[in-house]
Amino acid sequence: MKRLAGICAAWLLALTFSPAIAQQPGAETAAPPASVRLLANQPYGPDPRQRMDVYLPPNVQRGTPVLVMVHGGAWMFGDKAAASVVNQKIEHWVRGQGFILVSVSYRFVPQVDVMQQAQDVARAVATVQANAPSWGGDAGRFVLMGHSAGAHLVALLSASPSIARQQGARPWLGAVALDSAALDTVQLMQRRHMPFYDRVFGNDPAFWRTVSPTDALAPGAPPMLLVCSTQRRDGSCTQAQQFAARIAATGGRAEVAPEDLSHAQINSELGLPGAYTAAVDAFVRALIGTPSRS
Repeated sequence: MKRLAGICAAWLLALTFSPAIAQQPGAETAAPPASVRLLANQPYGPDPRQRMDVYLPPNVQRGTPVLVMVHGGAWMFGDKAAASVVNQKIEHWVRGQGFILVSVSYRFVPQVDVMQQAQDVARAVATVQANAPSWGGDAGRFVLMGHSAGAHLVALLSASPSIARQQGARPWLGAVALDSAALDTVQLMQRRHMPFYDRVFGNDPAFWRTVSPTDALAPGAPPMLLVCSTQRRDGSCTQAQQFAARIAATGGRAEVAPEDLSHAQINSELGLPGAYTAAVDAFVRALIGTPSRS
């Protein structure tokens, strides 16, 4: 009974931080507008979870920028097609600005560990880069985005680009991490934390360092925008500020965007008109510039 209670507590705590992306039976999934073409469940590996959904804008033309979205869900669940993951982003970036949006799924703990999840995302990026020209996309105008656990994975790949290179991915322009409290995984695991983190990261400090964006940070990281919720009490914004300072110390560029929104709203409200979307949009627009000639 004690073990069952612990599992239930971990699940409930996870839902507390990712209610908008934890897909239960009957939960709402995205229904793209008629003007947006969906290439659903495109494979990037043999596992059923190694799939991605590609949303193409109306009248897509050669040189279109690509936004790759990685969903959250405490590294243990989630859905690439959840309405909160893609609906407003489709409306703003695909319909509104003519981007291609790719929403990526990945294998979950305990089937794989967190490093293998990062490798899944890197493999998906490599597949998108290889296929983007056939969709009208520009393989040189790529931006990564992730929420919650997905923000951690995107930050880890950006901090340590060698992980992505080993999976065949080429450099991307920058990354947007939407409210991760695991940017310093070692610090997270050494202080009081929610029980589900133990299931995800285990008890090996060497592994914590391997999957910690702060500890894995190498020179040459792409620019990052670190969005954080000021409503959280577990140090999301403090970690973002400390991580940004570490990036700056290596000669890189990182911006921190504190938002008075809940963890779920950081994801679901991105794309709605307002200052928050405008700030993310400005960062993305500054990265993509004009179409490449490659």
